[in-house]
This record gives sequence, C-alpha cells and structure tokens, in this order.
Amino acid sequence: MRKLLPCFLVISVVFLPFRLRADEVIEEIVARVNNQIITRSEFMHSKDELRKEAQQQDPVNADKLVAERDKDVLRDLIDQELLLGKGKDLGITADTEVIKKLDEMRKDMKLDSMEELEKAAQSQGVSFEDFKQNLRNQIITQQVIGKEVGSRLVINKDDEKKFYDEHKADLEQPESVRLSEILVSTEAKPKDSTAEAERLAAAQAKADDLLAQIRKGAKFEDVAKKSSDGPTAAQGGDLGDFKRGTLAKEIEEKTFAMKPNEVSDVIHTKQGFIILKVTQHRSAGIPPLNEIEPRIQDALYMKRLQPALREYLTKLREDAYIKIYPGYADSGASPNQTEPVETATKEPNAKELKKKKKLGLF
Repeated sequence: MRKLLPCFLVISVVFLPFRLRADEVIEEIVARVNNQIITRSEFMHSKDELRKEAQQQDPVNADKLVAERDKDVLRDLIDQELLLGKGKDLGITADTEVIKKLDEMRKDMKLDSMEELEKAAQSQGVSFEDFKQNLRNQIITQQVIGKEVGSRLVINKDDEKKFYDEHKADLEQPESVRLSEILVSTEAKPKDSTAEAERLAAAQAKADDLLAQIRKGAKFEDVAKKSSDGPTAAQGGDLGDFKRGTLAKEIEEKTFAMKPNEVSDVIHTKQGFIILKVTQHRSAGIPPLNEIEPRIQDALYMKRLQPALREYLTKLREDAYIKIYPGYADSGASPNQTEPVETATKEPNAKELKKKKKLGLF
C-alpha cells in the first residue's frame, strides 16, 4: 500500500532508551522513491508472496523459481511506486474501475451487497481496505503501462506474417469447440420442501422458456447473465475451449456437430437442465492467419511489452529521486539515476526509522 513519507527520525544508540506511545511501532525503511517509502515489512511481505506464488505455480521447482526472482523483489516494489507516481501525474485515480471490479466479484460470488463481500474477505483474514487499495494500485499501474508503453507499440501485417511463419509448428491445434452455457439447477434449495418431481418439472419449464426467448432473438449472453444458475453467469455463460475427448460423450456428439453461434436444445444433466451455445468451432491442423490474427497480435504485444516497459521504467528511475538503504539492492537501477540530497548531518551509525500506526497488518 502506498504511504505518505513521514518525518524521519534519526536515532543513534547514544540516545537510548527511546520510548514510543503504545499505538506506534518502529519500522525500518528499505528505500525512498521520490516522496514515498518502502518499508522492510512490505519488502518481506513481497518475499513471502513470491514463495507462495512459486509453490502454487510449480511445487517441484518452487525453490528454483524463488531463487531466480528473489533478486527482483525490491525492483518490483520500486517499479510500482514509480508507476503509481506517474499515474498521479496523469490524473488516473481508478475509482470507477475499482467499484466496477468489486461489483463483478460480488456478482461472481452471488452476494447481495458490498457489505457481504467485505464480510467474506474478513472471514478469510483479508483486510478489505488493503484489498481495495491493492486492487486500485493494480488498475492504476496497468493503465499507466497501457497509456505510456502499450499504446506506442506498433505491430504491422509484416510482423504478424513473420511470426506466423516462424511458429507454425507451435500453432498446430486439435479440433475444439468453445462453449457457453445456461444452467437451470435442479438442486434443492435450503428449506425447499417441494417434491423432487415437481422441482424437476419447474426447472425444465424454465429452461424451455429461456430457450424460447433465445430462439425469438434474445441474446444468449444476456439471458445467461440474468437467469443462469451456473458459476459462469457473470461472464455470459462462457465455459472456455474443449478438445475432443474432454466432454461427456453425449455433449461432445451434440456440440462438435454444431456450427459457430448455434444453440442446442435443452439437455438434462446431473446438475440440472442446460442450454449450450458453440461460440467457436476450430478445425484440427494449422489455422489460417486471419483466424488467429488476434492471438498473434497478443503474442507479439507481450513479447515486445516487457523490454519496452523495462526501458520506460529505467527512464522513470533517471527522472526520480531514489535512495536504497544499506543491505538492499535494486536490480533495475540505472547508472544515470540520482539519490536525494541529504540536508542534515547524521551520526555515522545512525539508522533511519519510521514511526507507523499499528494496523494489525504485520
């Protein structure tokens, strides 16, 4: 979380004992970035998150992944501060986007209010305010990167053709379909005393009615968002891609015989009654360039984004005032960047510390 830079307390061992109020703790500063600071708690928290992510990503090689990325932990924290500072300069607040994202999460979790979402976060030991701030920071940095770096990347037709020719072997694909669903659940709800046969009949009647709406011109995605009981309702029912052999036999036979944008009849499953839509049907083999052009554009964009972003962040470093404290290193440092000018004489062994309100976060 971003924090305003407080007044520094220069403390030498000769001043001991030093007393703090009960609601304050001393915290070491790792780096200064303009008028912001990065604390040791934030630094160690990022290291812990790196270990958790590596363990989830590849448990077998987690230690190797941590060793490769550990040196960049402080670099990434400085990167974030620089991008957030740039976002402030550009007038990016992300307030609207944060509200929209939180509401999408609420809908995905089928919660009735934002208060319920906050309670759900707290039940998992997550500070809702911290979560919102982290989400805001993420959105701001993404918007800055898109505006300042991504928008300046130029990908032309020749680039796409060259990439396509060089990666044909990697582009070969099996036959697959992309599906969307509308589910009418037949599971009994709590305190529902309706007989099973009556519940099944009501669910089928509802599914038949939804299919009739679609046949008359209603958009499948809109009906899914409004009426589907499935976990994909908020995404318009999108289930993703399926290769042959990954679906139940009955559903595979139906969907692989369908054309793009075709909608199935009502199908009875264990979960309830479903309506399926084939949004894409890809043939086996190497797809033509025009069919996968968006994928190639994305691949080229990501390939070029990282070096361009690193160059942009190096320039931000050179225009900023950055100070790294003893015992720490910024792997993204530029030889041309400058440190803040110290205006006060310090004791030779003094350590710069920060007074920070207790928030129960460390």
